[in-house]
Amino acid sequence: MTRRPSEPIYSTAIAAGRALFGFWGLKRRVSGAEHIPATGGAVLAMTHFGYFEFALVEWAVWLENRRRIRFMAKKGAFDKPVVGHLLRGMKHISVDMKAGAAAYAKAVEALRDGELLGVFPEAGVSASYTVRELKTGAARLAAEARVPIIPVAVWGGHRLLTKGHRVRFFERFGVPVSFAFGAPISVAADDDPHAVTERLRTTLQGLVDRLQAEYPVDGTGKWWQPRALGGTAPTPEEAAAADAARDAARAARAESDH
Repeated sequence: MTRRPSEPIYSTAIAAGRALFGFWGLKRRVSGAEHIPATGGAVLAMTHFGYFEFALVEWAVWLENRRRIRFMAKKGAFDKPVVGHLLRGMKHISVDMKAGAAAYAKAVEALRDGELLGVFPEAGVSASYTVRELKTGAARLAAEARVPIIPVAVWGGHRLLTKGHRVRFFERFGVPVSFAFGAPISVAADDDPHAVTERLRTTLQGLVDRLQAEYPVDGTGKWWQPRALGGTAPTPEEAAAADAARDAARAARAESDH
């Protein structure tokens, strides 16, 4: 295994995450781990059904080959004294939504330097627990940096913490969390990013479908199961309408503040 430079802050964060997941007794199930590159840059394009995916995927990758993932996070998080110090210490990338070019350039540089870059191409949590339409950023980054995209699906992680549902403390104990790492998607410089992105979306949904079919807990009637599979989660249309209403309310508040 390749020996990598010590990163005390990242190592401490990983230890804290492992302790928390161990305390909860999460049951990790991983398929396709052979697709996680042992060396070299790659874009890890992940599903986003809850708020713990970044830590869960890092947990799975770390246990497989001790690699660290650099995530792109909103600038507001970096502006907070303690959180910002930790994010910078772990070499995550600050994204200013009003000036995204700088973050994009840093992400490409990190990939070319051989880093794993974690992105959520849905650009937000999908409350329907189905893969929404994706942004093209993952495809563009992979093409420019000349690295592959690794599709990553996570199922069960949203049962720990997600949008629109309050998870009670004891509900988190013993939750099975399934991971599927898909085969690398190669992206040429002249590939249509929209076509690559649609291929990625189809791949991610296929991985999610398999994880749901193999999940060891029956989700019938459960809040965390998609409506089409017998659960009570919002339909994709209902979730989209709720997101639109939330965005409109946020915009109205911002306008009134000015």
